[in-house]
Amino acid sequence: MAISKVIIVFPLLCFLSSTISILCDPHPLVCNETEKHALLSFKHAFSDPKHSLSSWFAQEDCCGWNGVCCHNITGRVVDLDLSNFGLVGKFSPALFQLEFLNYLDLSWNDFGGTPIPSFLGSMQSLTYLDLSFASFGGLIPPQLGNLSNLLHLRLGDADSSYKPQLYAKNLRWISHLSSLELLFMYEVDLHREIQWVESISMLSSLSKLLLEDCELDNMSPSLEYVNFTSLTVLSLYGNHFNHEIPNWLSNLTASLLQLDLRDNSLKGHIPITIIELRYLNVLYLSGNQLTRQIPEYLGQLKHLEGLSLGYNSFDGPIPSSLGNLLSLISLSLYGNRLNGTLPSSLWLLSNLQTLEIGNNSLADTISEVHFDKLSKLKYLDMSSTSLTFKVNSNWVPPFQLGQMRMSSCQMGPNFPTWLQTQTSLLYLDISKSGIMDIAPTSFWKWASHLQWIDLSDNQISGDLSGVWLNNILIRLNSNCFTGLLPALSPNVTVLNMANNSFSGPISHFLCQKLNGRSKLEALDLSNNDLCGELPLCWKSLQSLTHVNLGNNNFSGKIPDSIGSLFSLKALHLKNNGLSGSIPSSLRDCTSLGLLDLSGNKLLGNVPNWIGKLAALKVLCLRSNKFIAEIPSQICQLSSLIVLDVSDNGLSGIIPRCLNNFSLMAAIETPDDLFTHLEYSSFELEGLVLMTVGRELEYKGILKYVRMVDLSSNNLSGSIPTELSQLFGLRFLNVSKNHLMGRIPEKIGRMTSLLSLDLSTNHLSGEIPQSLADLTFLNRLNLSYNRFWGRIPLSTQLQSFDAFSYIGNAQLCGAPLTKNCTEDDESQGMDTIDENGEGSEMRWFYISNGLGFIVGFWGVCGALLLKENWRYAYFQFLYDIRDRVYVAAAIRLNWFHDNWRRLLVT
Repeated sequence: MAISKVIIVFPLLCFLSSTISILCDPHPLVCNETEKHALLSFKHAFSDPKHSLSSWFAQEDCCGWNGVCCHNITGRVVDLDLSNFGLVGKFSPALFQLEFLNYLDLSWNDFGGTPIPSFLGSMQSLTYLDLSFASFGGLIPPQLGNLSNLLHLRLGDADSSYKPQLYAKNLRWISHLSSLELLFMYEVDLHREIQWVESISMLSSLSKLLLEDCELDNMSPSLEYVNFTSLTVLSLYGNHFNHEIPNWLSNLTASLLQLDLRDNSLKGHIPITIIELRYLNVLYLSGNQLTRQIPEYLGQLKHLEGLSLGYNSFDGPIPSSLGNLLSLISLSLYGNRLNGTLPSSLWLLSNLQTLEIGNNSLADTISEVHFDKLSKLKYLDMSSTSLTFKVNSNWVPPFQLGQMRMSSCQMGPNFPTWLQTQTSLLYLDISKSGIMDIAPTSFWKWASHLQWIDLSDNQISGDLSGVWLNNILIRLNSNCFTGLLPALSPNVTVLNMANNSFSGPISHFLCQKLNGRSKLEALDLSNNDLCGELPLCWKSLQSLTHVNLGNNNFSGKIPDSIGSLFSLKALHLKNNGLSGSIPSSLRDCTSLGLLDLSGNKLLGNVPNWIGKLAALKVLCLRSNKFIAEIPSQICQLSSLIVLDVSDNGLSGIIPRCLNNFSLMAAIETPDDLFTHLEYSSFELEGLVLMTVGRELEYKGILKYVRMVDLSSNNLSGSIPTELSQLFGLRFLNVSKNHLMGRIPEKIGRMTSLLSLDLSTNHLSGEIPQSLADLTFLNRLNLSYNRFWGRIPLSTQLQSFDAFSYIGNAQLCGAPLTKNCTEDDESQGMDTIDENGEGSEMRWFYISNGLGFIVGFWGVCGALLLKENWRYAYFQFLYDIRDRVYVAAAIRLNWFHDNWRRLLVT
């Protein structure tokens, strides 16, 4: 009996022992050979720059490969997670052989715009499929609707430059995914699908629906009921719903926790039915066109933690009922038309971490008492309001902010020393805040831990000679700072200290030894009292893209080393005392889009190589001492929108090829015109131009300027007719030269012109009638030339005063007091002939005379010499005479008969 028990128990113990050893082995079974080869084929379809698949070798067990997970018992591949592996290539059909695969994540790779393979719809074991941010393109295969076990589906783009974009003709196939719990689509083109709500609402298990930036244009607002019984998250961010918030949202009362309808062009107001969503904890409606007042009933959504209503058109006061939302963590009302004072209940939201009420018409006085309960506050934005911030200088706030944006909020006149209690602060903006005080030395030591600091447009003073600046972005412009320039950390990326009273040279500032490579990209020191020569150490500042040293007292030559700034996009050196020529090394700055050297003492020729700077859009060389001709190579700058070489000593003719400026010839302005020039955090593309007879500063609208200014030079010859092909030109000034000839007849085609100045030349002839077609013209100066005849009659030309035409003795008609007579006009012609400037008229009469002689004797001479021709010619005349006689006789007879009948009746 005992032996039989041993015989039974011993095999059982062996089985249990082997089972336990198998379960404890990290790789209990070798993976299936077929699946291994399938994975290797899948790998070979990709390039692997990040070496994420370096463990995928045939000699190794595929269950141990990176991103591969096998079943513990069968050894079959069940999970394949290659998310963010950096793979580049195409989808291999070998993956179809993984018949037990239930988890597939290929997100954040690059499939180069290739279509999603339709065979994925046959992989019935899949429960999780993530192809988002993987750069697939083309039609989403409706075969995906066959994946009846699918719980999670994520699709979307990463690189929208691939064409065609990922799209779906309709979403009816989704209704077959009966088990689906999460559907995420990002930048998938769904504009063809009109009834998407009806299709998706059939998925009763769906708990999270995210269709973001999918070009949807309706939410079926007339629909009264939907079957989203399990929906907890609904995000439709970034679509084009041009209607009111639909009523069917109120059906989601039992489940919906998060509702995101940002940036959708929604209209109307927030409906009262929103309070039916009583469990809602996130409501995002910013970036729409919602109007009226923010409703008081929003205060009934007691579970709200995040409320975003910014960038709409809400007006009226902030409702006091928002103080009932005691769970609120984030409140954004930025960018509306809210007015009045802040409700006292707002300061009771003790859980609040983010408060954005800036860019409204709010007016109130805020003291330290208001913040007593806001101990969790991390982000505060009260910028662009009329709020006044009055706190004691020794105030210690209960919060520790990470970001503080108070631009245009009154915080002065004393410097807010309490800021130094904020040890976690990374972003500080107190620009335009009315501070008129000295910044304490301790402030600069404290501020060194900030990433961004903006103190601009105040009257803050102090000597910064001994200060060390360590922030990524620094704006100290438009203040009263003095002394030598401060020391810089290599971490500084953007530095704007324009419009202050800094003095001394800049060599020590730019050429100081740094603990690391300089990251400086944008530098603005304009409008100070800096002096000396420009430094030679530009090679150590290779990251610079924008430099503005204008309106200082620099002297000497522009150093050749400045050409080593190969990434340079904008260079302003205007209004200094720089001399010498333009350094030829600048030709290596091939990214240069703006070059302003005006108001210096530069000599020599405008260099021919300037035409090699293909990216150049703005060229200002005004008020220097350049001589010789304008080089024809300048016409190679097809992207040029501003050409100002006025007030120099240039001679020769105006190049006839200026019509090659294609952006001046175009009426429309491309949206991306200044994308290359702009700096995301630093506006350096501003420019002072002489456009309408006075200097005006152009900043945000510079890309709309089209200008050619050749005035105050020694140019001769005529105005080239090719100029009239610059249809988009807005400002043209060729005054104070020695130009002759007529105004081009086709000048009326330049319909965008706002200002035209041809004064103080030797231009002659009549003013062309087409000038009256320039309906946008608001400044015209034709004075001091030799025009004659009548000023063309038009509402436009008579709207200018007489000063636009004075100095033309033979000109007559309104608005001049001299009336026109025939003698005046003919005298004008005679005067032109006498002065040798009417040669074109003489040639006109000579050609007419020659034409008459040749034509007359060509006919009459042939008739005299050829008898048969003479006979035929006169016979032809007799025939014509007879026909006319007969026709006239018949017509008279008919008229006579009709008249007689009329008298008889």
